[in-house]
Amino acid sequence: MTDFTEYVTDIVHEPTQTDSPGLDLTVAEVYEVVEPGRIDFGGGELDSAGVTPHSSEKRDPADDYEWWTLRGGQYLVEYNESLTGEATVTLQPRTELLERGATHPTLHVDTLSRVPLSVGGAGLKLKENARVSTIVAADEQ
Repeated sequence: MTDFTEYVTDIVHEPTQTDSPGLDLTVAEVYEVVEPGRIDFGGGELDSAGVTPHSSEKRDPADDYEWWTLRGGQYLVEYNESLTGEATVTLQPRTELLERGATHPTLHVDTLSRVPLSVGGAGLKLKENARVSTIVAADEQ
């Protein structure tokens, strides 16, 4: 069994994030795309999309963490964790995310950029630091 912790930094709570096969990644921020980006053939006109943090709020004033209320649509999620760059990892959505009508693509990455999150029509309530993705494989570089 691979110890994925050697490829990941800034883990929020290792015992919880490694309690099943793989290593779970947690949400630090959710963004909305508010301005279109540009992609061209040669890359000379490549331009990032404009994004803004999606609002979040505490369910109770005494809570330590906030919640995002996401309507059906597309978002970008940013993780708390980072990769060391010593491996390309396979990242997939957690079953808990899929069962609630949301998903993101399975990716093979050596850095953790923002990942597109698709939320189904009924929406999703997502808590800060929620585990939404799992690293399931790593290929050392």
